[in-house]
Amino acid sequence: MTENLGRGLSRRGVFEARSQLLSADEVARAVTRMAHEVLERNSHHEQIVVIGLQTGGVPFARLLASTLADIGDAPISLGMLDVAFFRDDLSRYPVLDATTTSIPVDLDDRVVLLVDDVLFTGRTIRAALNALAEWGRPRSIQLAVMVDRGHRELPIRPDFVGKNLPTSQREAIVATPEGVWIGTEEPS
Repeated sequence: MTENLGRGLSRRGVFEARSQLLSADEVARAVTRMAHEVLERNSHHEQIVVIGLQTGGVPFARLLASTLADIGDAPISLGMLDVAFFRDDLSRYPVLDATTTSIPVDLDDRVVLLVDDVLFTGRTIRAALNALAEWGRPRSIQLAVMVDRGHRELPIRPDFVGKNLPTSQREAIVATPEGVWIGTEEPS
């Protein structure tokens, strides 16, 4: 995976990795810790619906849902949400490819755990909240992110964080279950 990240495509351009910040083992430990925190906060874990944001949040949502099911000894519903058409920056970053939204259960009166890879400005999460409104009225919506890099433009705060990694505006983060890398991103 590291060799693929050396100079790989990201959502908005070409990512040039400078260094690896977390290994796959460290990511797995962070996800396990977050799963324990989620279960401590939510006594009725059978009501949790884990929803990964396309595309970066989906692998973490799968991993978190699997870990929650193992620890809580009960199945966890898993879905995916594409927020592309709910974003407020379509003029700056046009939609490239539409991805799938798949929400397998009714969200009414459920605890929705939104999962994303990297939290930056908060605009993707705002779009996700707008998109979720079309799928029902959850009891609560909680946010889990693998990396919180700061620089919020909206009043959004994650409930569960794998790792806080303050960055400069010019730096970029790529987070996958195989690891977390910091580098730069150039438009393609």
